[in-house]
Amino acid sequence: MADACRVDVFTIFPEMVEAFAAESLLGRARARGLLDVRTHDLREHTTDVHRTVDDTPFGGGAGMVLRPEPIFASVEAVDPPRPLFLLGPGGRRLDQPLAAELAASGGFSLLCGRYEGVDDRVRTHLCDGELSIGDYVLGGGEVAAMVVLEAVGRLVPGVMGNAASGGDESFSDGLLEYPQFTKPAVFRDLGVPAVLRSGDHARVARWRRAASLARTLEHRPDLIAARGGLTDDEAALLEWFRHESEASPGEP
Repeated sequence: MADACRVDVFTIFPEMVEAFAAESLLGRARARGLLDVRTHDLREHTTDVHRTVDDTPFGGGAGMVLRPEPIFASVEAVDPPRPLFLLGPGGRRLDQPLAAELAASGGFSLLCGRYEGVDDRVRTHLCDGELSIGDYVLGGGEVAAMVVLEAVGRLVPGVMGNAASGGDESFSDGLLEYPQFTKPAVFRDLGVPAVLRSGDHARVARWRRAASLARTLEHRPDLIAARGGLTDDEAALLEWFRHESEASPGEP
């Protein structure tokens, strides 16, 4: 068996991250030795009786800033897998390709900020880069770390029972995922598209690809634009999908 993908998380709330990583798919992956999540409490490397990790900012201003001493000491004591990412607004935006890249990397580390952030010497002299989950403000980096763990952990080889699952999902090829249906075939007079019940696997695959394109074009046209627009083949596929949907809609 290949070595587990190791992710070290540095935080002042290790219980929060640990509880999340112990459940569901991530918990099972850890139990199977596929994912090695290690949480580290920055307060363990403070030197005062109050275990102080923050202080007021030089130059004045509201809020508190995480001090460099406990962060440097914690990271140096652990010698975690690199790169070490500060979870913050200035980094590369987490997306599906980056999640896949990190899942294949074998390991990386995350530093959760709090309050008004971390002393900038941590960012410039300890961390290897920043990682952002979006353009909004959180109370701290722990929720962001959970997002990264969820997005990356499920893509580690062997974690998902069906290896093909990750390849069919939204954003895996720059598109939203096609609509999904399950039993019953009819619910409150709403039927499943006939093609999905046809048993014709080639036709189902064609329908799903077309439905993915149609759904992305309607709800996230920016993703289509980012791919350089529709190809001639995709435009023809969408025209086929329109006729197919009119000819064989979901019927009771």
